[in-house]
Amino acid sequence: MRVLMTGAGGLIGKEARSQLAGRYPLLRLTDMVDVSPAGPGEECVTADICDLAAMEQAMQGIDCVVHLAGMSVEPESNAWEQVLPANIVGTYNVFEAARRAGVRRVVYASSHHAVGYHRRAHVLDGSALPRPDSFYGVSKVAGEALGRLYADKYGLSVVSLRIGAYRPKPMDVRHLSVWISPRDMVELLRCSIEAPLLHYVVAYGMSANTRSIWDNRDAAVLGYRGRDNAEDYAEEVLTSGAPELEGAKPFHGGWYCGWDLGGHGLFID
Repeated sequence: MRVLMTGAGGLIGKEARSQLAGRYPLLRLTDMVDVSPAGPGEECVTADICDLAAMEQAMQGIDCVVHLAGMSVEPESNAWEQVLPANIVGTYNVFEAARRAGVRRVVYASSHHAVGYHRRAHVLDGSALPRPDSFYGVSKVAGEALGRLYADKYGLSVVSLRIGAYRPKPMDVRHLSVWISPRDMVELLRCSIEAPLLHYVVAYGMSANTRSIWDNRDAAVLGYRGRDNAEDYAEEVLTSGAPELEGAKPFHGGWYCGWDLGGHGLFID
């Protein structure tokens, strides 16, 4: 298995690189910033996902792409202007370059913000309809749709991971439901890379949280089982954790849902 990882200089990318070191004959690492030096079995390539030709070149000889690159948060200003090229155009380039290069699988780092405006009273599974809570969430809906298209039309094997709150430990009450630890995040990526033949899967990036508000049975197709549990931090979070925005409390997406919402949240069922 020869693996290409985009966004290798990001938080998840650095952790995955460390934990997966030596596991594959080739781990090719790309980012806009220099991520060298390369370790054993690694190649480091400085490339921009907005450059289709560069992405096509990076795909040569690759079996599986783990696409982590892009904006990981929504900026407070000019959000659409920044999200569009990095998260939508760039994601198209990754899927299209993978198709042209004959890559077999793409593991796409989506986000629970693609379904953020569902109320927490409703348990969500992989079939939940899109309800993005931000332009960032919109970009993840677009990425999932591209994955579905490239699976159905072009035969790519695609895994879309709706990643929850990736942190060393949960920081607020919502995180007790949606947290994923660094160890579990990399295990989910490993399972997504190595799972037997599959067509298209949507799974949630979450640890084995007692208070989960997501039905993650689709992750069983990947062979993933979380090992960590946010409940281990519950006492600390409930006594001294960060407060939530009042308007965000009813929704899966957390603070993005309360940000700039005004009174309109009353009308969201």
